Amino acid sequence: MPNTRRSIDSFGPGVVGLNPMFARPGEATELARFSIPDDESLPETAYQIVHDEVALDGNARLNLATFVGTWMDSHAEKLFAETFDKNLIDKDEYQATDVIETRCRTILADLWHAPEPRNAVGTSTIGSSEACMLGGLALKRRWQHARRSAGQSTDRPNLVMSSAVQVCWKKFCNYWDVEARTVPISEERRVLDGHDLRSYVDENTIGVVALLGVTYTGMYEPVEQIATALDDIQAATGWDIPIHVDGATGAFIAPFIQPDLVWDFRIGRVASINASGHKYGLVYPGLGWIVWRDQAALPDDLRFRVAYLGGDTPTVGLSFTRPGSHVLLQYYLFLRLGRDGFRRVQQATRDVAQYLSREIAAMPQFELWSDGSDIPVLTWHLRKGPSWNWNLYHLSDRLRMKGWKVPTYPMPEDLTDLTVQRIVVRNGLSRDLAGVFIADLHAEVAFLESLTVPITTLGQRPGFHH
Repeated sequence: MPNTRRSIDSFGPGVVGLNPMFARPGEATELARFSIPDDESLPETAYQIVHDEVALDGNARLNLATFVGTWMDSHAEKLFAETFDKNLIDKDEYQATDVIETRCRTILADLWHAPEPRNAVGTSTIGSSEACMLGGLALKRRWQHARRSAGQSTDRPNLVMSSAVQVCWKKFCNYWDVEARTVPISEERRVLDGHDLRSYVDENTIGVVALLGVTYTGMYEPVEQIATALDDIQAATGWDIPIHVDGATGAFIAPFIQPDLVWDFRIGRVASINASGHKYGLVYPGLGWIVWRDQAALPDDLRFRVAYLGGDTPTVGLSFTRPGSHVLLQYYLFLRLGRDGFRRVQQATRDVAQYLSREIAAMPQFELWSDGSDIPVLTWHLRKGPSWNWNLYHLSDRLRMKGWKVPTYPMPEDLTDLTVQRIVVRNGLSRDLAGVFIADLHAEVAFLESLTVPITTLGQRPGFHH
């Protein structure tokens, strides 16, 4: 599969040439592309240039690779336009926005069964990757404080996680000098489930990451089962190891359509939970959340106060200035949908995922790896045994000709010989549109099956999108 990503030079030469229909009297007919033009242009001209270039972007409705929400209703868009200038960090100026952020994190603490939701602490973030970084930092700092209080070394912290974690956890370990101990997934154990966890943890383990929605496959890791394994380890060794639940996707799914699943603060060992507001939280890109069980779960030395914005401003986060509009959109959705509305939206996406799973499982070329019964994400691979003249990368190329973006990638370490495709069902992929996809899938597989000689694999590379 050729590398289709455009380079910086792929949009033409170093100047932008204006179509005579767009040129206005007194304006230049060429504008510099890689430096600031010497002269002004009219807003209509600048708009037209940018508008035309981004017209080359893909159709978000047909992008089955991304988890990120790309649609909100007209009232949300109006609210967004009215509030995009609000700076969330400036709590002295935007006090009402600050109050609404507090309401949102209290709502999430309640949704995730914190013992005392109003006593829970948390913050919005720029995506759930920042939230994961903060969760990891709190685990490390709590471990350091406990070790120092006991007169023990803090030289070799480690964090235990599945090999299928999202890349942000590997970044966390790299950036903050924590050893990443990854438990490999396998055909027999497709998620981290607590089995043989004693081989990976020790007195230097700052925590275990449990995934409520594996990015590779969409499957839930059994948080309660992991906690039970850690209970047994503590009984044998005395090591009290907390859990951070990475609920980037599932924390906005499970409470509504799997309410009996125990994965959240109902488990005493769960110290913190993150979620992505711009995934199944249904908000435009740029919003994450993290909530800690209680005040004690977030060490005081990770909280800062600043006075140079006009008031005494408390802050937790890796970033500083950030938009408040996304927080307001999240609150709008809490009010607009309520529990029942969220349930119906999430159930609708899960129903579409299960429809796609049934249709793909019925095709003789494929075997399902996951069927969308956890978060609405399904994965499949070519059936083992037959000798194929084509592979899933070729199928991705064929589907992209029809506008569909379906990622193909190898599974993580110890399973890299298995290549899968994945569909993420988001709000907006209707049952009718899913039916169109299935028809296109059948057509492109039939074309590939008609080939009598193998297709070249030259230039193929994974396509993987979180």
